[in-house]
Amino acid sequence: MKELQLKITNSMKHINQPIKPKNISAAEKGKMVKAAKDFESLFTSMMLKSMTKSTGGMFGENSFGGDFYETIFQQKISSYISEKNSMGVADMMYKKLTGESLHDAELELKKIKAEMPVNKKEVDPAVESAKLKPSSGSENRLNNYESIINEASKKFNVDKNLIKSVIFTESAANVKAKSSANAKGLMQLMDSTAMDMGVKNVWDPKENIYGGTKYLGKMLRQYNGDVKLSLAAYNAGPGNVKKYNGVPPFKETENYITRVLSYYNYLNG
Repeated sequence: MKELQLKITNSMKHINQPIKPKNISAAEKGKMVKAAKDFESLFTSMMLKSMTKSTGGMFGENSFGGDFYETIFQQKISSYISEKNSMGVADMMYKKLTGESLHDAELELKKIKAEMPVNKKEVDPAVESAKLKPSSGSENRLNNYESIINEASKKFNVDKNLIKSVIFTESAANVKAKSSANAKGLMQLMDSTAMDMGVKNVWDPKENIYGGTKYLGKMLRQYNGDVKLSLAAYNAGPGNVKKYNGVPPFKETENYITRVLSYYNYLNG
């Protein structure tokens, strides 16, 4: 690939004419904020590369693995500078596009995120930036159970994409998955849960999905459709949700909820 040379004659040339979209939605505003920051990160990375070219890179020309580590290092520095708005390029771009500052937009988005409820149809926008998506292998495996998932969704009144998201998170759609805690199958059912849900053969894909979906539906009804609480109960147990009067302060459970909702966003995108 031909190396891109950094050459700037007029930094305002391409953004001198402001475009001021009207009635920008929160989702669109979030995308514009991200695009502005991504541009600043790329700009900074190019600048760093140009600055260190004459010295053979940050780690020298003959360093072992220098090219690899230099790329990682540049990306980290660029992302950090962009997040801290140290150069102001992202803010300048965003202001030219919308007429408002990047800082004000981020404050507004944080306020919207804090006030937005989460239910069966609404997914917390905090996970939109996570960019998690299942591997192609897990998606291919899950395709084998599409009809079973659709049937379970209708039978127990649970969103089919939420079922899929739980399966991706629990087992990566591996029908033979077994955890260190002895949770089994696609939806990682514990023996006691499987028994309560009427599952006779936990390794049977249909029984496992039916049992997991039945339990997930039970949690959704118990918490009045609150997806976060329902997922917390699925992962950590209803007892812990009751004990802490909400999502338990367990890192595993918090990460679990984020992953499921990220996959859910992906599937609905």
